[in-house]
Amino acid sequence: MDLDTQTIDGACHCKTVRFRVRLTDGLHTARRCTCSYCRMRGAIAVSADLEGVDILAGSEALSTYTFNTRAAKHFFCSRCGIYTHHQRRSKPNQFGVNVACLEGVSPFDFDDVIVYDGANHPEDAYSSPPRVAGHLKFVRA
Repeated sequence: MDLDTQTIDGACHCKTVRFRVRLTDGLHTARRCTCSYCRMRGAIAVSADLEGVDILAGSEALSTYTFNTRAAKHFFCSRCGIYTHHQRRSKPNQFGVNVACLEGVSPFDFDDVIVYDGANHPEDAYSSPPRVAGHLKFVRA
């Protein structure tokens, strides 16, 4: 896996939604989040600017989910249900892209992934500045 990859193709599970992404810093931005939705979804995301994601096919099959403040927009294929990307709440000018949808990349390729404390988001009235909640380390058997 080349962490410096800048442009890569991706797709949902059924291949209805296909896209090309230009990453802001390759795969170096890999992260997880502790907000209620991300915690249940369990995906690892990497960053791309809004103009860095081109939907090549299946835009009509994309559905959107929002919750709480409705600032983040989570996109998924309406046929297979796979989350492909989301417009970030903390950086609305960026998308987070599901690494499991990227060609030749697996979430299990990453040995160490930053986990952001999305459960205590800085835009929530009760929270403090954003912080890293920890790291997820994969141990290979």
